[in-house]
Amino acid sequence: MNATIAYITFRGMLGRRRALLLLALPVILLLLAITLTATGYNDLSSSTAVLQRFALGALLPLLALIAGTGVIGPEIDDGQIMYILTKPIPRPVITTTKLLVAMALIVLFAVAPTLLAGLIMSGVTAQLAFAFTVGVFVGGMAYCAVFVALAVVSRFAVTIGLLYALVWEVLIGNVAPGARKLSILQWATSVTDSLTSATAVTSEVSLGIAVTLLVIVTVGGAALAGIRLRTLSITGAE
Repeated sequence: MNATIAYITFRGMLGRRRALLLLALPVILLLLAITLTATGYNDLSSSTAVLQRFALGALLPLLALIAGTGVIGPEIDDGQIMYILTKPIPRPVITTTKLLVAMALIVLFAVAPTLLAGLIMSGVTAQLAFAFTVGVFVGGMAYCAVFVALAVVSRFAVTIGLLYALVWEVLIGNVAPGARKLSILQWATSVTDSLTSATAVTSEVSLGIAVTLLVIVTVGGAALAGIRLRTLSITGAE
């Protein structure tokens, strides 16, 4: 990891309009949790639905897409990445640093709010808050790796990411059960399911397969980003 690149990336992410989106989504989650608790609709079923459908199913992939593509995509699009590539810094270090920044943003804007929202609604009942916090964390790491790799590989990373998160995981996943086995959301749900006794949390993928695929996708995404950035530097130099 390179501290200078990390600092510049953090400053860029938190100083753009993207920061408003990063902040708006968790605020909505927390307001929803507070409202349900204040009105007495924070039973286990309602709390599970909020955490599963909003925190894990909507907030996480959208935040990961914003963070994953935002840490490196704009620099590639406007050519600023070439300035970094002229420095004697190994390409994998650059992409790893960018990925770690994206992951840190997920912890700050997705993982922590999920834990807080879960505690507000259900406390420690059925370990619901803890289970979804872990699920959001492991899912967020995989999403970030995929979206950072997409940002390096394609200029249409945001579009591709939206198609995957909204069309593949939500629409096609609901129609074709087999598609759920290739879903980061389902893998994260499997981890969540293993940590809570809430019966409403279920997954189409076994825990062993889910953990294996999460690791493969996270490591593979990071490796692909580093390899592709090395090719990009050669192209730019030419």
